[in-house]
Parts: sequence; structure tokens; C-alpha cells
Amino acid sequence: MTNTLVSRGLIKLELTRALRNRKFLFFSVMYPSLLFLLIAGNADSTTKVDGTGLTLPTYMMVSMASFGALTAVLMGNSERIAKERESGWVRQLRLTTLPGHGYVLAKTASAAVVSLPSIVVVFAVAAIAKNVRLDAWQWLALTGAIWAGSLVFAALGVAIGYLASGDAVRPITMITYFGLSMLGGLWMPATSFPQWLQEIAKWLPTHAYAALGQAIEQSHAPHAQDIALLAVFFVLFAGGAAWLYRKDTLKA
Repeated sequence: MTNTLVSRGLIKLELTRALRNRKFLFFSVMYPSLLFLLIAGNADSTTKVDGTGLTLPTYMMVSMASFGALTAVLMGNSERIAKERESGWVRQLRLTTLPGHGYVLAKTASAAVVSLPSIVVVFAVAAIAKNVRLDAWQWLALTGAIWAGSLVFAALGVAIGYLASGDAVRPITMITYFGLSMLGGLWMPATSFPQWLQEIAKWLPTHAYAALGQAIEQSHAPHAQDIALLAVFFVLFAGGAAWLYRKDTLKA
């Protein structure tokens, strides 16, 4: 019971901190919508993206919603955890009854809550500014798939937070963040890449992540390969985060 109360208290604290961070909210909630308007703002509603059957606004809506969720869970977790380790906050928490998984859960929950508005705002902008229209079940399925898929990158954020020091975490996170976003086809259709780069992109978790939403937009079931790829990366990232957490605990 005590562990549960401490975990809930930490989750509330993390949510309050995340929602008060205006800079973080801008980059995770507003920035993806602005990028959507920049990329798809002048696109017409009839031209299809090669190999997808989707218009550019419809295609980029999923890409930018995925990008926003990625920003919230990856950037939010990695830097904050590294700084808290350096400041001694994590060491203080270990003196309480809070279990290790409670700390990780609190970080993931706070990031997930912030990622939901970023998804919804991109959808609203696409519907209003570019007249994107989908069935009600598709909007709900898209929101659920992108939100659930963000857990893969939340685990990666935790792993990076325990891997890097306070000074090194930002460049490592930024390289990972931009590399996965660009090479995974979130900023531009992967079909526009050279063939050799397309072959690399299809094995990245961000490519599989966006593909979930694109399949829903096409009224198709997500490809088994994309689901399997995300599951494998989640196991790898979560396993790495758990190992690094235990290693950091032993050092303390």
C-alpha cells in the first residue's frame, strides 16, 4: 500500500512538472503541428504519395503525430533522468519505499500524458487546415496506435537517461532523435529516399511506428512485420533500461 501511494505521488509530481515546462510543451505539442503546416501546407488534396495511396496531408498527419509523441517520450525522459541522477534526486528516491519499476512507471506515465495532446493537436490541425477526413473508428484507432506505440520510445528514453551523464545526454538524445525521425521517414516520405536508404529505413522502429497509422488510414490491418519490429525494439529498449537501472543502483 505504501509503495502504491509513493508511486502515485511521484506520478502526480512528474505530470505537474511536465505540464509546467512551457518549452517542453511547445516542442512536443505545438512544434509537430507547425512542421505539418510547413510540409503539407501547399500540398493539394489529390496527389498521392508514391507507394502509399495517401495524399501528402493525410500521410504527413500520421508522420507528424508520431513525431510529436516521439518528442514527448524520448526527449522528456532521457534528459530529465540523466539530470536527476546527477543531482542526487534518484539516490534520494531509493531511500524511500518506491520500487525501481515505480520510478520508471512515473517517468513513462508523465511522458505518455504529454504525448496525447501532441497527437490530438496534429489531428485537429490536419482536419481544419487541410480538410483531412476519416471515419470515426479510424480517428480512434490512430490515436490508440500512435499513443501505444510511443511506449517503445519511452523505454528508449529511459535507457538513454541511465546510459549518459548530464553533459552527454543531450547530444546523444538529439542524434538519436533526429536520426530516427529523418531516416524513419517521419519528416518526408521514405519512398522519396534512394533505394538503399529505403532498405535501411524499413528496419527502423520509427518507420514501423508511422506505418501502423498509415495502414489504419488505408483501412488495412497493420503489417505483421511492423508490429513484430516494434515489439522487438520495445523488448530491447526496455531490457536495456532495466539493466542500466540495476547497474546504476549497484554503483550507488
